[in-house]
Amino acid sequence: MVVLWAGLVVAAGAVIQGAVGFGLALVAAPLLALLDPEYVPVPLIVVAGVHALFQLVREWRDADWRGVGWALTGRVPGAVVGATVVALLPYRAFASFVALAVLLCVAASLVRLRLRPTRPALLVAGALSGVSGTAAGIGGPPVALLYQDEHGATVRATLGAYFGVGTVLSLGVLAAGGQVDGTHLLQGAVLIPFAAAGFLLSNPLRRVLDRGWTRPAVLGLAAAGAVTLLVQAQFT
Repeated sequence: MVVLWAGLVVAAGAVIQGAVGFGLALVAAPLLALLDPEYVPVPLIVVAGVHALFQLVREWRDADWRGVGWALTGRVPGAVVGATVVALLPYRAFASFVALAVLLCVAASLVRLRLRPTRPALLVAGALSGVSGTAAGIGGPPVALLYQDEHGATVRATLGAYFGVGTVLSLGVLAAGGQVDGTHLLQGAVLIPFAAAGFLLSNPLRRVLDRGWTRPAVLGLAAAGAVTLLVQAQFT
């Protein structure tokens, strides 16, 4: 029953991510942690990475590959910091910092300070994403905010490419720290069919958001992700 409920949670998150470009982890992370803490972060990172590849295959022509490269450059040191948080350091302070940084970015966007995917911004966003994505499995909001004014297909494809490679980086860093084992990988693999189902169900919602609703969806999900991470940190 735990696996079934976990699968349904992942499927719901996969619908959101398939339509917006991110959101699987922010929907699934807190609920999976309640069902079984072993699902976070490694199994969730595995299933989110596979879902990202689904996104990329569907719309790869729209990806901003330059932006992906710079964001991944920032993610490498961020992933190292995130793994250190998991292994040694107080998680609450780092998670709270990342969440507050995302909320500040959302607030800035709402007062019309438009964030752009410039090289410095991508490096910083990639680093923040590396920390939160490796430590908690929630890494989408920092990078997604930079693409809030782009067409929906660009957001989804770019984040798909970023998450696909970023997942490998995060798992590699966690594995180097001895925090990945066969059980974690199996737990993630069992959830992949649910993620695939959610991805297929996302098509109708994707078409609706592409009619001018991408920016509100990105801002809303980024804020929700930051709040989720902040609340999660207080109970960790």
